[in-house]
Amino acid sequence: MPQKIAIVLHAAPYGSERCLSALRIANMLAAHDEQPEVTVFLMSDATVLALPGQNDGQGGQGLQSHLQMLIEAGATVRVCRTCAQNRGLLELPLLPGTAIGNLTELTDWIMAADKVLTF
Repeated sequence: MPQKIAIVLHAAPYGSERCLSALRIANMLAAHDEQPEVTVFLMSDATVLALPGQNDGQGGQGLQSHLQMLIEAGATVRVCRTCAQNRGLLELPLLPGTAIGNLTELTDWIMAADKVLTF
């Protein structure tokens, strides 16, 4: 049975490198030979990571490309409903592979996880 690793990401995506670090680690975990089950819950200011069309200011997709790679690797990504609503994001389109989640779902992930990482 694969390990279950829950990652809770709440840092603002462009205020520091915490989001980048979280996504890099999550991608490495998702690609690991032991194939752990990786779940990522975006909370607070990290919710904006799920919005499409972002770039790094130099024409690249920056954090969005890391998130898309993670989704393609089979990770489950959820966006906190309350946090998205508080930021006016609830009715906006999200990146394919992401969905609105809630704290009940996050609680279930944490309870089932072998490891929980927060950024």
